[in-house]
Amino acid sequence: MTTDAVARIRRFNRAVTRETGALDQSFLGRGRPLGPARVLHAIGPEGRELESIRTYLDLEKPVLSRFLKSLQDEGLLRLERDETDGRRRIAVLTEAGLRERAAYNALSDARADDLLSRHPNPDALLAAMDLVASALGRDRIELVECDPRDADAVSCLEAYYQELGARLATGFDVNLSADPEAGDMMAPRGCFLVAYSDGMPLGCVGVKGTDKGYAEIKRLWISPAARGLGLSRTLMAEAEARAKALGITLMRLDTNSALPEAIALYQRSGWREIERFNEDPYPDYFFEKAI
Repeated sequence: MTTDAVARIRRFNRAVTRETGALDQSFLGRGRPLGPARVLHAIGPEGRELESIRTYLDLEKPVLSRFLKSLQDEGLLRLERDETDGRRRIAVLTEAGLRERAAYNALSDARADDLLSRHPNPDALLAAMDLVASALGRDRIELVECDPRDADAVSCLEAYYQELGARLATGFDVNLSADPEAGDMMAPRGCFLVAYSDGMPLGCVGVKGTDKGYAEIKRLWISPAARGLGLSRTLMAEAEARAKALGITLMRLDTNSALPEAIALYQRSGWREIERFNEDPYPDYFFEKAI
């Protein structure tokens, strides 16, 4: 790494430290440092198991214990035994804790609004933030199976359709494509996966069940903020594993030559190019894979 690159990273770190108030002894003016404030937020309104908090915030146990005790001493939380497992403890916010969490949220929202209002291109700033957050959290991305009609799934699909419209010479109208029924991408026929990074959906893929002796991979999409991190390979591998668990042994997919990165991914992943197998007007490449 060049000296210039190191200097730029350190500058970025200093800027984030200042902006987030990481060194403040009274984060957002509420009388406690950032650490306990983050724990308070992580607990959430429904309460949260201690190990889950520790893992989410990447804290050592003694540090988490110290933060929890300080919040307990303030009357902001209580610790309870998990009714299903007496060895586990759950942190639950008191009424005072819920009010304090809400106050932090309001102040954080106001600070975010102020930051965006001071930048001449807030969309570019947000895109840069998404890129950095995705890169830093690449090892903590979680794949979740969900209903393709859920809000996060729909947001991924809409972004996918919008990108196809921009990249395909013909544009893209989902009503003209072989759009799969939601039920075909749900167990026991198929599945739909969304990739999350700290609650933000970064990508999706579907397995569409059919009655033709094969299933199809549909709607593979990765957010620009997460491209280059290997997420497409991860989603494809998990989709194939879920399909196999459903008893599917043969998979097919289609794509368009305007998406060369997708074609290269399939070729590297053991997919075999075949003749056209559907009447969808948009694809011009067709692949098959036994799993």
